[in-house]
Amino acid sequence: MGNGPGFVDPTWAAGKSRVKPAARPLDLAGKVVGLLDNRKEQADVILQTVGEVLRERYGVARVVIRRKEHHSKPATGALIDEMAREVNVAIAALGG
Repeated sequence: MGNGPGFVDPTWAAGKSRVKPAARPLDLAGKVVGLLDNRKEQADVILQTVGEVLRERYGVARVVIRRKEHHSKPATGALIDEMAREVNVAIAALGG
């Protein structure tokens, strides 16, 4: 399993399918960008700053910031579905 004797690849999983990344837009002008806050320290401050820069420099029409329920758990399916309906581009953020 993994990379041979003595090493374990934590990303390796038998039968796990790979998800193809979504197509990237050519630019962000006029788009709605979703930022997912992981609830770690300063993530909210970092995301607010990133959102301002995206609007000012890249012409993003609107920034939507959502927070996960808990920093150590994945976002719920409901939260991901909500963002998917509302935004053109989503970014999962990390705080310190």
